Amino acid sequence: MTDNTVGKRPLSVLGLGAMGAALAFAWLAAGHPVTVWNRTPARAEPLAAAGASVAASAAEAVAANALVVLCLLDDDSVGEALAEADLSGKDLVNLTTGSPADARARAEWARERGARLLDGGIMAVPPMIGVPETGGYVFYSGSRDLFDTHRDTLAVPSGTRYVGEDPGFAALHDVALLSAMTGMFAGVHHAFALIRKEDIAPKGFAALLADWLVAMASMVHTTGDRLESGDRTTGVVSNLAMMVAGDATLLRTAEEQGVSPELLTPYMALMARHLQDGHGEEDGTGAIDLLVR
Repeated sequence: MTDNTVGKRPLSVLGLGAMGAALAFAWLAAGHPVTVWNRTPARAEPLAAAGASVAASAAEAVAANALVVLCLLDDDSVGEALAEADLSGKDLVNLTTGSPADARARAEWARERGARLLDGGIMAVPPMIGVPETGGYVFYSGSRDLFDTHRDTLAVPSGTRYVGEDPGFAALHDVALLSAMTGMFAGVHHAFALIRKEDIAPKGFAALLADWLVAMASMVHTTGDRLESGDRTTGVVSNLAMMVAGDATLLRTAEEQGVSPELLTPYMALMARHLQDGHGEEDGTGAIDLLVR
């Protein structure tokens, strides 16, 4: 043990894919004693060279430390990895990507085995781990006491945002943000497709598009306000009737440019349906109500 490791909480990391390895390296760099395990042993070699202890099995890695971080392929992989481990008294931090239902079920599964589980949703890519200025962070949900106990350790590789006692809330926040990102990607790709055959430089257009998306991002806050207040009409600039009417031009332009409208039409159909229900003076927030079953 060196001066750098004195007082630093030891932990085990199970799963050494790109993200798991980045997390383990960040904790090692900060002076935490780290035990690692991966189904493919060769992936542990760079970490061993950096000072990590390598466990021969997942059960051995769990036994090594009270704090166990999981960053595996999916929820089934978590169950398989921990099947032979003694979880009594262990604090599990599950950073494996899954659904809210996965997280809730896994938290109960851990409780039945004498462990506490904190679920996490990573809002970063591996190169952002251990680099605070990139702005990456991890959503955490589950026991507040468990989060507070390990807050300082969890904050080493990336920022932390605790979102509630419900174990499923971290995954829900994660997937909600990723879903919004997916929709944005769809719009961006459609926009580039429209100019693809023209004498328009994509890089120059990209600068215009990025600025436009930033300018439009304030609608996120407006939507949140309207959902909480229930007021869908005050201060509306472009109402639903105007937006649906404008969709015809978007579709006609796509046809003229030889571009499939398939990335846009599902949302357009939703707005048209809400207009038919008599909400023409509202903004588009009401489409959310149509999505919720």
